[in-house]
Amino acid sequence: MSVGVLCIHGFSGGPYEVEPFTTYLRAQTNWLIVEPTLSGHGEELQMSGFTAKHWLMDAELAFRSLAKKVDEVIVVGFSMGGIIALYLAKRYKVKKLVLLSAAAKYVSPKQLVNDFKVLATEAYHRNLTNNELFLRYHHKFNNVPLASTIEFMKLVRMVEPYYQHIQIPVYIVQGKLDGIVPYHTAQFLFDKLASKDKNLYFSDNGKHHICFEEDCSEWFPRVLTFLRDK
Repeated sequence: MSVGVLCIHGFSGGPYEVEPFTTYLRAQTNWLIVEPTLSGHGEELQMSGFTAKHWLMDAELAFRSLAKKVDEVIVVGFSMGGIIALYLAKRYKVKKLVLLSAAAKYVSPKQLVNDFKVLATEAYHRNLTNNELFLRYHHKFNNVPLASTIEFMKLVRMVEPYYQHIQIPVYIVQGKLDGIVPYHTAQFLFDKLASKDKNLYFSDNGKHHICFEEDCSEWFPRVLTFLRDK
């Protein structure tokens, strides 16, 4: 039984946001992992003219392409990508869902920049290489059109009625110190989803970019076990 994993990044971000997790999955499995870049996103942020419809279509096309190559598809979504993952789960045959800092409540772009400043400071003291990531993100959020932020909010509102119809297994990971998505959002999602197989992991010191937190060594294996269980 071949397995594919579709990983969807967040608003104004790129695949690098989930890179630590996808690197882990590649090291631990032989699954086919796909990380599309949504229209206007990625290394060169050019979001003007793109709408939520474009981002949903990007995800749908990536899903359809992957589904042709494997027997089962798992969808992983970070932040806005978590909302898109829920959209896909309502419309397509998704085996399991992993929602990372899923933005079911509105986010503050300014707060995201502040959150990344803290991350970069911690990275510097731990001799990590996240400072480059922070600088890239800071630049991007200074260049996100207001219209794009409005499209993001439209997307969140559009998908919310789907929650009660999602019945597939889901694993939710949320940082308690997330300054972007209030951590109680994860409990809100957990309660709303109709899935019988639901899992919720709270990272006590985790911020929004949960894949870069120190306790990922704890929850990465937990999520992998969940994904492997039949």
